[in-house]
Amino acid sequence: MKIVYDRINNMRGNLITVTAEGVGLGELARIDLADGRNVYASVLRIEGDQVTLQVFQSTRGISTGDKVVFLNRQMEVSYSDALLGRRLSGAGAPIDNGPAVIGEKTKIGSTSFNPVKRVIPHEIVRTNIPMIDVFNCLVRSQKIPIFSVAGEPYNALLMRIANQTDADVVIIGGMGLTFKEYQAFIDNAESAGTMNKTVMFIHKATDPAVECILVPDMALACAEKFATDGKNVLVLLTDMTSFADSIKEIAITMDQVPSNRGYPGSLYSDLASRYEKAVLIEGSGSITIIGVTTMPGNDVTHPVPDNTGYITEGQFYLHGGRIDPFGSLSRLKQLVIGKVTREDHGDLANAMIRLYAESKKARERQAMGFKLSKWDEKLLAYSILFEDRMMNLQVNYKLEEALDLGWKTLAECFQSDEVGIKQTLISKYWPQNSEKMVLA
Repeated sequence: MKIVYDRINNMRGNLITVTAEGVGLGELARIDLADGRNVYASVLRIEGDQVTLQVFQSTRGISTGDKVVFLNRQMEVSYSDALLGRRLSGAGAPIDNGPAVIGEKTKIGSTSFNPVKRVIPHEIVRTNIPMIDVFNCLVRSQKIPIFSVAGEPYNALLMRIANQTDADVVIIGGMGLTFKEYQAFIDNAESAGTMNKTVMFIHKATDPAVECILVPDMALACAEKFATDGKNVLVLLTDMTSFADSIKEIAITMDQVPSNRGYPGSLYSDLASRYEKAVLIEGSGSITIIGVTTMPGNDVTHPVPDNTGYITEGQFYLHGGRIDPFGSLSRLKQLVIGKVTREDHGDLANAMIRLYAESKKARERQAMGFKLSKWDEKLLAYSILFEDRMMNLQVNYKLEEALDLGWKTLAECFQSDEVGIKQTLISKYWPQNSEKMVLA
């Protein structure tokens, strides 16, 4: 039986308060406006008989005399294969001028997958980006953020990953996007021919904050259904700082006592409950999550990246339009490197990073006007090739091609006994006819 109330006590921002009984947290409600429109909201807080709801659209046009109907169910998303290729709002409504999605109704914001049914990750997610595949492998069912700052091409990186991944389904959750950013995701999927395996849940910067909070839940609820149907799903979330800021905005409106820098004390749990949806299901599919986290002022101690770092399994640092090889880390890469990838993978990656680190010191010596040794000149030549071939985010190399290119790069700059790789691998993989770079 639906409960109907015809009095709204208070309105603040996107929050309304009514006097009601017998309702539950997260329960969905419909507000019947005088002009015949319907607006939906969900229960956010209950204090005695005072129920606070967050409205999924603007509260403009809502009056205190409008009726509030509680629907005895929580927020749901429709799941079916018809989702593929569709674009929806944070509330699950189509925004691509297409019909409503018909399918199985699935509750959002449910608990994480049963730990008993999880298995240890052991498969690589290929992105064809060397700085990921070679040096910090993305592992199926991993949860990992991209730490960056405003203005960096993190959305372009997500698009490259979406285009080049071997995942069966890609779900993009956009939060706080400008129309230009939103359109870029559409244009990219259409030009790359990946729209037929892509689902988008989009919150634009002009949309209500509550819809921003719903985007990850919508995306992950659908991802769970695809995964249980045997699909390997890659969920790309951008930007989780916008998600946290929306939580902060609503908490301030509700007069909650703030914690660090105004964020609510529940921030860690709010982030963890979404990231922990990453899973590899025994005998079925998987969910892998990459979430962009912009750091205001490039401050890694900001509450959002700080809490994220405790939850996730490594991070990619995006600086200067490139993935930083020193600040980036995949804590699960040891589960696949040399086990499901080629035997030379680990030794080659370690040698290349070590030599690149030495080349940075050679650049400092060059900048300070010191006389450079022949070894310094080799390092400088190597750094140019490394940045062009490995750090360039525009390249598209299969892992095996990238490994072969890594060996070729070493052979062009160094002698085989200078790279510090064991002889058995040198004998097998060192190029025999590679031309040396001419050092100035």
